[in-house]
Amino acid sequence: MRVVMKFGGTSVGDASAIRKAVAFIKESYEKGNEVAVVVSAMTKVTDQIIDAAEKIISGADAQFLETFIDGLRKRHIDTLKEVAPDYVAEVSDHLEVRLMRLKDMLAAVQNLRELTPRSRDYIISIGEKLSAPIVSAALRQIGIPSFQISGCDAGIMTNGVHGNASALPESYPRIAERIGSRLGKEIPVIQGFAGCSKDGSIATLGRSGSDYSGAIIGAGVDADEVIIWTDVDGVMTTDPRLILEARVIDSISFIEMMEMSYFGAKVIHSRALLPAMEKDIPVYVRNTFNPTHPGTLISRKTHADKRIVKAVSLIKNSCLISVTGFATGRPGVAGEIFSALADAGVNVMLISQGSSELNISMIITEEEIGMAETALKKVQESGAIRQYTFSSDVQVVSVVGAGMRGTPGTLARIFKSLGERKINVVMISQGSEVNVSFVVNGNDGIKAVRALHEEFQLDKEE
Repeated sequence: MRVVMKFGGTSVGDASAIRKAVAFIKESYEKGNEVAVVVSAMTKVTDQIIDAAEKIISGADAQFLETFIDGLRKRHIDTLKEVAPDYVAEVSDHLEVRLMRLKDMLAAVQNLRELTPRSRDYIISIGEKLSAPIVSAALRQIGIPSFQISGCDAGIMTNGVHGNASALPESYPRIAERIGSRLGKEIPVIQGFAGCSKDGSIATLGRSGSDYSGAIIGAGVDADEVIIWTDVDGVMTTDPRLILEARVIDSISFIEMMEMSYFGAKVIHSRALLPAMEKDIPVYVRNTFNPTHPGTLISRKTHADKRIVKAVSLIKNSCLISVTGFATGRPGVAGEIFSALADAGVNVMLISQGSSELNISMIITEEEIGMAETALKKVQESGAIRQYTFSSDVQVVSVVGAGMRGTPGTLARIFKSLGERKINVVMISQGSEVNVSFVVNGNDGIKAVRALHEEFQLDKEE
């Protein structure tokens, strides 16, 4: 069986975590499986690199840069000494080359006081370049043949959109040749989060990019399963930080999981599932720190159950845009609005349009308000719309479940439950039969999630 294991930042965050990860890899390898491994940067390393770059642009001195590089060096070398003492000299040299390249790039940023998307991608991909050699050495330390390789060299070819690149179909035969042909003989440890653009530059894969890398590699080698090792037991019915009664979902479909992740569930990004879904490869989400828990299976089909709703998610930091007063008789106004927002880099999460076509409501993130306002001002100046307003005191609630498809009365149950708790709904959008999303005032978000979690008894086993 071919297995791709992806380990998140906390799962390779220190020597103890790496030893656990290596034990899981060894167990699978000794069962006769052909194993490929994808790793994230060690915990918080990418965030620290981004923070350092921003401080340098803001005028941090040369001593700050030296101290930052020294801190990264110490953390990684100390971990290496613990998990692979026989390979310290060899791997230390490799790490030093990466650290000096990072230092040179940050020094250039310091001189120019500018960070381009291309240079930013190079800088923030360094964390995986530091963690992968250590994990590979830890495998060799216990006698398992292994090599480490970048996402680029593994064959991941992207569309070159820096900061949010997507893999191209031509990646798969490249991965099959470069990685698939070596499985069973050695275990590749692949740097997650990044691939190459056609000009050879590094392009990172956006949020949860290492999960995406794992699925891309899985599709490329025709894996039998992909395991996402993380620090939670699996996909939850809702955010356990909001609702203590949240429980792990044992099985969920690709489409349900994609809806959940799009609307706030952070355990795995929706895009990370696409390559696995295309090739019908089951994905498991499991906890490195609680390996006896079976986790969550994400697949094309889930086990038969009577549960109508699987999960409820919440997106905070949202903004409601209302656009009114369309130019009478002028075709294509909605197209102008959405084209302007797209050109400005604004992602519209939800849309609701009145039948009169005189009003469109949209949801975006608070971070995109400035860009959206600039875009809509141009549309207003063209005479296509009369006015637009922003309201940032809102939250988005999303209800997900394949059981809603064809089940009469589900919407009635949802909104009756909200009404009984005097929660006002300010916007509704249903994009598919497995998802209903709506907008409430900011102070009602958690109340709405709790109401629906109780209404559909998501805290109880089936």
